[in-house]
Amino acid sequence: MSGIIDSIDTFLGDYFDLGLPDIQVTDVVEIIIIAWFIYYVLAWIKDTRAWMLFRGILIIIVFFLAAAVFQMNTILWLGEKLVSAGLIALIVVFQPELRSALERLGRSNLLNHFLPFAAGRPTGLRFSDRTLNDLVKACFEMGAVKTGALIVIEQDVQMTEYERTGIPLDALVTKQLLINIFEKNTPLHDGAIIVRGNRVVAATCYLPLTDSMMLSKDLGTRHRAAVGASEVSDALIIVVSEETGKVSVAKESRLIRDVSPEGLTDILKHLQDPEMKYKKGESVLARLGRRIRHEK
Repeated sequence: MSGIIDSIDTFLGDYFDLGLPDIQVTDVVEIIIIAWFIYYVLAWIKDTRAWMLFRGILIIIVFFLAAAVFQMNTILWLGEKLVSAGLIALIVVFQPELRSALERLGRSNLLNHFLPFAAGRPTGLRFSDRTLNDLVKACFEMGAVKTGALIVIEQDVQMTEYERTGIPLDALVTKQLLINIFEKNTPLHDGAIIVRGNRVVAATCYLPLTDSMMLSKDLGTRHRAAVGASEVSDALIIVVSEETGKVSVAKESRLIRDVSPEGLTDILKHLQDPEMKYKKGESVLARLGRRIRHEK
């Protein structure tokens, strides 16, 4: 193999006055890391409003490159003076997206494979089987009569910031309580409830709306709030549509629509055990989403 590379290097040097660069293992690793980083950034911004801003920045960069080619010194001088101010402006403009990206990176399990964090993981079940069953029954009973609902089930990241926007409850999760909260024209029916463990800690909470342009236009505020909450936390959000009565779930910026009672039960069982997120294999949520797409 080295002989072939040497022949190519000699040919390029003799006929084109060129040579192959001295490539080390670290160079290959650097290229892979940079390629992964660029791909991750592009995949992150393509579904947000940052994509339009990024396109605008590309247009400005092309404009200054053209100015450099045609020796437009005044424009280049202005561009040089505006670089420092432009970097600060970019941080201000992209602040929500940067915060979301850093939070997502912090929630990733990248370091769990290298560092012994197992001692700090939560132990025991997040909620009881009774809570699980009451959640499933309440969602589909509300769906049968087209009562809208928005239920946030916390995991490791506590949603205290959004809990403060609602009314404190601290009540045990039961099917009757959930149905009564979301009953139309009652004081607590508007907004989301936050479930922590086996208790409803707050109701009428306001959740952030997603900026994703990939969501269907026929989805309302509840679904956009569910996806928005899943973008800023590791929570599972259950949505019951007031128009169709169908149950959907949102997690990790993904929305899976028209979930069956069995599917919701499987997702909640996966969520119930904190150790499940550290086990290898495809998640129940991913399998369910793939199965629904196949059936459609």
